[in-house]
Amino acid sequence: MTRFYNQERGWLDGTAEFHALCKNVCTPPCQLLEVGAGPSNGTSRFLATLGELHGLDPDPDVKRNDALTTSSVLHGDRFPYEDASFDHCISNYVVEHVADPVTHLREVARVLRPGGAYVFRTPNRYHYVAIISALTPHRVHRLLANRLRNLPGGSHDPYPTVYAMNSQSVIRSLAASTGFDVEALRLVEKEPSYAMSSRAMFLTLTAYERIVNSTPLLAGLRSNIFAVLRRPR
Repeated sequence: MTRFYNQERGWLDGTAEFHALCKNVCTPPCQLLEVGAGPSNGTSRFLATLGELHGLDPDPDVKRNDALTTSSVLHGDRFPYEDASFDHCISNYVVEHVADPVTHLREVARVLRPGGAYVFRTPNRYHYVAIISALTPHRVHRLLANRLRNLPGGSHDPYPTVYAMNSQSVIRSLAASTGFDVEALRLVEKEPSYAMSSRAMFLTLTAYERIVNSTPLLAGLRSNIFAVLRRPR
């Protein structure tokens, strides 16, 4: 990481770039809803610096998130908030777990104030990580995902993925059908986080990163989608 992805030499990791996008959209002070906030994490703590942060998640572990002003457990499809409650909504690696993206986006639109944005980061379904994930059962993800990322013991198991809204074309289509304007939509390839347990794998996937970032023609093979969907005023 120090040799190939050194922040002191200008490298910006994926999380830092996503946080910068959130900061650019969410001019403080504002009221934010983090959809899929989960337990305490760095992104929630960052978002809390931008405004009053509320969190929603189907996992009761959201109650342990120390960055949230309030936390709610999602039961069913409807968000437990009044219409037009938030200036912006944020999701970080959540959309890939949503089985019904139309209902999801309609609920996000409902709780957003006019002019509010939904900012999210999610995997590109045409990247090798998402392809392998889609082709393997969830028990394999639970066995290998944290090990490949070299995460510490006790880290939360990965959640099941469905990839129902994980390509540019699908996001544009779903945004149009649910009343959103697509303000920003780009594909980003960063450091190979799933290769932290093997030097050979790390070097191979670093070469992949260099190749797909070398030309816009290969952007469709990059790992993550950064999106900003705007509710019209």
